[in-house]
Amino acid sequence: TGLTPGQRVVTVQEGPLYRVRGSHVTLWCKVSGYQGPAEQNFQWSIYLPSAPEREVQIVSTVDPSFPYAIYTQRVRGRGIFVERLQGDAVLLHITELQERDAGQYECHTPNTDERYFGSYSAKTNLSVIPDTLSASMAPQTLTLTEGDAVELTCEVSKSTAQHTHLSVGWYLLQGAGEHRAEEILTLSKDFILKPGPSYEQRFLEGDVQLSKVGNTTYKLLIRGVKPSDQGQLYCEAAEWIEDPDETWKDISCKRTERTSLAVVSQGRELSVDITAAAELSLSEGDTLQLTCVLGAPKSSSRHFQVIWLLNDVEVARVDPHGVLIWQGEYEERAKLGQLRAFKPSNTVYVLTFSEVGLKDKGTYQCSVWEMKTPGDLHSIQSNVSSGIQVNVTPIGCQMSLSVSTSTPRVTEGDPLILHCEVQGATGPVSLRWWHLPPQHPGHRVLVATMEQDGTLSLGSAYRDGRARGSPRLEKESSGTSTLVIPSTLGEDDSGQYRCEATQWSRGRNWTGKGEAAVTVSSMGLSLHATLRSRIATVRYGQSFELFCQVEANYTLEEVPVSVQWLFQPSLPESPLHKLVQVFPNGTVAWGTAQPHFQGKAQLDKADTSFRLHIHSVLPANEGTYQCEVEVWRRNILPLGQPAASTSSNAVGIKVVLPESKLQVATKDSSVEIASGNAAIECRIVFAQNNSQFAVTWYLLPPLADATPLQILRASYSGILEYGSEFSSPAQKSRFLSQRVSSNIFQLQILSANIRDQGRYYCVVEEWLWLVDGWYELGEGTSGRTTLKFKLPGEQLQMEKTNHSISAREGERVTLPCQLQAALLPGSHLSATWFQVKSSGPDSALLTLQQDGTMEYPQELLAGRLYLRRPSAGDFSLTLSSVERGDAGIYYCQLQEWQQQSEGKDWALQALACSGYTQLTTIPPESTVLSRICSSPPLLNFILYLPLVLILLLALAVFCWYCKFRK
Repeated sequence: TGLTPGQRVVTVQEGPLYRVRGSHVTLWCKVSGYQGPAEQNFQWSIYLPSAPEREVQIVSTVDPSFPYAIYTQRVRGRGIFVERLQGDAVLLHITELQERDAGQYECHTPNTDERYFGSYSAKTNLSVIPDTLSASMAPQTLTLTEGDAVELTCEVSKSTAQHTHLSVGWYLLQGAGEHRAEEILTLSKDFILKPGPSYEQRFLEGDVQLSKVGNTTYKLLIRGVKPSDQGQLYCEAAEWIEDPDETWKDISCKRTERTSLAVVSQGRELSVDITAAAELSLSEGDTLQLTCVLGAPKSSSRHFQVIWLLNDVEVARVDPHGVLIWQGEYEERAKLGQLRAFKPSNTVYVLTFSEVGLKDKGTYQCSVWEMKTPGDLHSIQSNVSSGIQVNVTPIGCQMSLSVSTSTPRVTEGDPLILHCEVQGATGPVSLRWWHLPPQHPGHRVLVATMEQDGTLSLGSAYRDGRARGSPRLEKESSGTSTLVIPSTLGEDDSGQYRCEATQWSRGRNWTGKGEAAVTVSSMGLSLHATLRSRIATVRYGQSFELFCQVEANYTLEEVPVSVQWLFQPSLPESPLHKLVQVFPNGTVAWGTAQPHFQGKAQLDKADTSFRLHIHSVLPANEGTYQCEVEVWRRNILPLGQPAASTSSNAVGIKVVLPESKLQVATKDSSVEIASGNAAIECRIVFAQNNSQFAVTWYLLPPLADATPLQILRASYSGILEYGSEFSSPAQKSRFLSQRVSSNIFQLQILSANIRDQGRYYCVVEEWLWLVDGWYELGEGTSGRTTLKFKLPGEQLQMEKTNHSISAREGERVTLPCQLQAALLPGSHLSATWFQVKSSGPDSALLTLQQDGTMEYPQELLAGRLYLRRPSAGDFSLTLSSVERGDAGIYYCQLQEWQQQSEGKDWALQALACSGYTQLTTIPPESTVLSRICSSPPLLNFILYLPLVLILLLALAVFCWYCKFRK
């Protein structure tokens, strides 16, 4: 093994070992190469075939609390114990081997060394096989004369699957104690005949022989019987198996019933012997038969009187004539048939109790008196047998009960296996199993009942097989029964399980009780699902995978599991859709809300991980994914409602569309017209060949921070959508969008007028068809194009200075507008005042036409607006009764007009705009101080003189107080 001196080595009996159920088994274990005290400690454990990885502790030489619950009672009752052979060697004893004792045994020695070095445990396998050995011999009562021959036959058979040998021998039992049995002759397992010490010479002389006749019959022949052969003879068979260490072990031994042999000598010797036909430890109601055998040569011509004694008190006597005389109460019992005494021969006397009672226990003897003639009152000689002790135990007192479980801790859905072992019962036994739920102290629920005849019935709570399955109560052997509940419902099935065994005899019953504790864990408490993805962003056409990792404190492969994949599109307010669900039986059900997933998704499972693989990703696959896991209790069909469920975290997947190659011309330009139509151009520099485009046209208001005004949008399919400021029929008829070539779009402004001046630009969207629909790849914004009108006249000279004016609400305010140069002869001016809007075109407030007429586009303001016109070039606007909503930016526009000839239309020659005026409104006065400051002096003095005096007085008092404090 490569071990070095001073290295600890633990050695255990080599396996595999085969031992018979019900036999006494020993396993040796020793340790060497250790340090520390000479007396080492040992701990024995087992690994059961049903759970080969789980250690179950049995017994320890140092720790009384070491055994698990399943072995505690057997260890305390010395059914399992450790015998120390020496300080470093022990034997593990299992006094009555059970089927559940099969498994791999481990012997462990706790460390006493300075460091860990070597091996500290060793293992061996033990298999439990049925006991198939049987031995039988018909019981006889024989009286032979010295020198006669006797032949006895024994039937021995076995049906063990393993290779075993048999040994068969005869023994002689003399007196009351079995320890005095003497070996006559044995056929060993090696097929060698071995005589006992007292029979060796007679064996060599051929007077004692053993022969095998057929497959199962063994015969013993004794020639020339002697008085020393007198007693009880029986046959004993043993079954032997060869262990891996090449030693032979007897695994089963069976004895037959006894044959009583009396040998009468040739002289007048008188001997007496008493025997019992059965065990001497009886229960109330058992049968007791005692035989008194006389050893007397020439017995047929001799006369005997036999007296039966119990504890030296006479029970009955048989005189030489064979007359039976009962004493005391025994006479009445004999009349009832409970007692019987008879004389089969002159040397054999039998006393039988058909139903022994407690008063029948004690020491029995038979006393023999030999008379010269049957009528003599005086005996020639007498003799008394040795005493034979008979014990009688009350029914029920010998019955013991132990309850255990091989499933002390289980998970919801696992089976419960409980064992009830009844020992010492002498009559029929009925069983009842109860559940004692901890949630309801003092309450018990009937699980199952097995009557004396084996009839099984279930408690009302356990009759519905759909819940827990159908509980089974089975008898494994004469004294052991097992209750199996196929499927636990949950934590409510935890608690104590009680077995009640009732023994019935002669109208009376005795009940024993025992309990075992079981803990059932809920499946839902430990169920948890985690969703993860190797990538969160995936390109169009590629693939991605989602992994749903499920965790539980039970083996997931052993319970029915359903996994459902959910998807929520990234569109606003999209609901959560069911993609697909995989049921426990493997059935796959696809959701109908997202049909494009079917055929693109693959589902896999590995251990506790579920995988969703999506290939050839589309933009429609973008969104949030989740998995839901449901589990059911095992062993229950149909499945019904799941026992537990859990939802994973959400994982978002973003789909990146193909990269846009769109490039739009960004250079600023200008367009100048005198009249007629205007065209604003939007040019695409580069784009993909199969792309479509949507174009949106915008107009920029004069202010730098103003919101652009959408004129119209032409979708990639040619649908026009106008902005709110250009949605009137007149505007729609004037503004059109056209595609004049593959890469040039134009905004057509029909009958353009001076108010259409401004800066225009376009925004181009690139759209691409991707399998299931059109998707926008990107967009580009053009440069600004300025639309100007070319007028024939010179530019008007106006005051361009910006102003800021404040006005209190309710007051009047004047906004300046001055023409600085003289007009040409024959020219007329028109003036329009505008208020700048943050969104939409500037709002016209008032227009003075070249012919002197006044127009008010906003009728509500007509009463508060007017032009002062103190001079020909002054177009200042007066706004009366200022309101809070009047705050804003204002400017005026002057236009010069000339009439070409009499009766002709007026033609616009030039135009110009003033600077901007910022009007700020002030709320009306509300404080005392403001009233004082704004009122005329005298009025202020009269109105507020009392208040001023009060303030001055208060100030004087305050100053006096401060001076006083100092």
